[in-house]
Amino acid sequence: MRCLLAVGVLVATAPVFAAGRPMTIDDLLAVKGVSDPSFSPDGKQIVYVVTELDRATEKSTSSLWLVPAAGGEPRRLTTAPGVNNHPRFAPDGNSIAFVSNRGGSAQIWILPLGGGEAKALTTLAIDLGGPLWSPKGDRLVATGEVYPGLSPAETAARDKEKETAKSKARAYDHLMVRHWNAWDEGKRSHLFVIDATTGQAHDITPQLTTNVPPAPFGGSSDYAWSPDGQEIAFSTEPAVNHAWSTNTDVWVVPALGGAPKNITAGNPGADAQPLYSPDGRTIAVLSQSRAGFESDLWVLRLIDRGTLAAREISRTLDRPIQSIAWHPQGDRVLATIDDDGGVAIVAISTAPGDPPRVDRVMNGGVHQGLVVSSQGKLAFTRTTAGRPAELHATNHPLEFYTARNRSESQAPLTRQNQPRVESLDLPLTKHNDPLVDSLDLPRLERFRFAGADGDPVQGWLLRPPGFDPSRKYPVLFLIHGGPQGAWHDEWHGRWNYELIAAPGYAVVAINPRGSTGYGQKFTDQISKDWTGKVYTDLMKGLDHALGTYTFLDGTRVAALGGSYGGFMVNWIAGHSDRFKALVSHAGVFDLTSKYGSTEELWFPEWEFGGTPWEQPEHYRERSPSLFAGHFKTPTLVIHGALDFRVPDAQGLGMFTALKRRGVPSRYLWFPDEGHWITRPANRVKWWSEIFTWLDRWLKA
Repeated sequence: MRCLLAVGVLVATAPVFAAGRPMTIDDLLAVKGVSDPSFSPDGKQIVYVVTELDRATEKSTSSLWLVPAAGGEPRRLTTAPGVNNHPRFAPDGNSIAFVSNRGGSAQIWILPLGGGEAKALTTLAIDLGGPLWSPKGDRLVATGEVYPGLSPAETAARDKEKETAKSKARAYDHLMVRHWNAWDEGKRSHLFVIDATTGQAHDITPQLTTNVPPAPFGGSSDYAWSPDGQEIAFSTEPAVNHAWSTNTDVWVVPALGGAPKNITAGNPGADAQPLYSPDGRTIAVLSQSRAGFESDLWVLRLIDRGTLAAREISRTLDRPIQSIAWHPQGDRVLATIDDDGGVAIVAISTAPGDPPRVDRVMNGGVHQGLVVSSQGKLAFTRTTAGRPAELHATNHPLEFYTARNRSESQAPLTRQNQPRVESLDLPLTKHNDPLVDSLDLPRLERFRFAGADGDPVQGWLLRPPGFDPSRKYPVLFLIHGGPQGAWHDEWHGRWNYELIAAPGYAVVAINPRGSTGYGQKFTDQISKDWTGKVYTDLMKGLDHALGTYTFLDGTRVAALGGSYGGFMVNWIAGHSDRFKALVSHAGVFDLTSKYGSTEELWFPEWEFGGTPWEQPEHYRERSPSLFAGHFKTPTLVIHGALDFRVPDAQGLGMFTALKRRGVPSRYLWFPDEGHWITRPANRVKWWSEIFTWLDRWLKA
């Protein structure tokens, strides 16, 4: 399908610029996060979460809001500081269950909608999260961390013993000993069924030695009630070889407790996000078929509950599915998909057919938090590069959107002139409008070019605020992480395009080989080739932008990247002199030493074809450390001490090599951060150091 992409054609309309001021880091931190919508049972109301940062305390407060699904003024439901999140309507529509830490720990609270204050339903000795009502409303299921085989009270007692112990030594007999930014303390997230009247909680997975949902990024989409309330499906981590296996599986367990049963044991790859069909006969799951590959194509499979026979219905879509929701009629599944620099919404038919019919519903920007009402109305958040997330809903029947898109274009999803239907939905919230309207936020522009082997590749351009076409602007060249990731048309919380451009820079961001949303073949082509076609794509993309946009100053270009992007910046340092400055965040310096100190071993073993002792030359030849003798470009190196994905010795090694070579360089190290910089004061420092470094080398 990628052959239909035009090469070297600008597809965005003429850029539109606001009359406001350039964005600042204070503006980024002032953005209100809008997330997690949920419909009332009658479909007339939507409850959602708004998160705000208190700069004085550097803590976030989340609150619950309610808005009519047909449009109207949103109403704030909670005012207590701290955590108030994951709201879900009771089946009778009279109350909302949510998580709050207003009592000192995270517990399940119930808010009556007919009047009255919220009351705590649970008072367990552990934190709880992710409550979901049973279909009858008599129980909820939620998650909480315990030591396998111990109760919440016993877990709290053991934690107290560890706190007061004189020796803090730990002994391990397994991998992973640590993951992302935390050491393994022995606790696991389990499922608890909670009586909706008494708050009594029962661990229905007491002996499970793996996390439900998988840590650290799983959520309540990884477990679900059956329509009759008798069973719960959930996904969990691999029970064996956790550090080098991606084989998460979907299990089912009686809601009153009993032996769990693995229903995806036949698939060697990952399975996640189980969701019962409205009639209860089928469980939809997202699956990956290739064991050991975390970026395999996520496809939709339907599992018959009687026979456990599975039917794959989305592989021909050739796009990774991010989330799913059943239509109430049960004849299709709504899904968000990573597609061509955005996250679109599609409807996938569940009727037998080869291939199953897929209809586009929404595109343009990034759609998340997709939910479907009992009447088939959709709600979701949408974000673009120039606008933070706000809540939207469809204001026409679903058939209106699918028919409109079918009539306007029968081309593959990758075609660049796909119809944009965002103006046809209903904006429900405007929490960030006052801030956004005060800023000059140029529109992100799409371009395409011929990359390695002449294959079409997509990129983005953002002009600086206050753009003057007669001027020449220094260029910031962004390289994304993953490497199986993508630069999307979205309001990014970390690598925010608008803030990057604010001091007067033009931004160029390429989605090279390995990027997601352009077909699985395109994604696969970076594995075992981290420095080949992807490097060519990046350099050709930069050349194309410099040759197309006359206002870009090719003599003043800096490259910036994090994670894999940091690795590529380190690689560039030893292979190119075209950049005036480099910024490497959480970048790999030496692949062999990184293997022995990282946690998810499946990642390097897939990406490099085995372990370092099996593929020593591959690891060595693609390590930036081998080419440190060519380092010349001034480089800012950034790392966090709690980064166990790419441990901070990698950043220190890069900085050491730069200094030993006499290259102008600076090492920014955060003792309290992991792979990402999250604390507000640290984010301010991160941006300040980057801009100071760039100004020194690009504007001097």
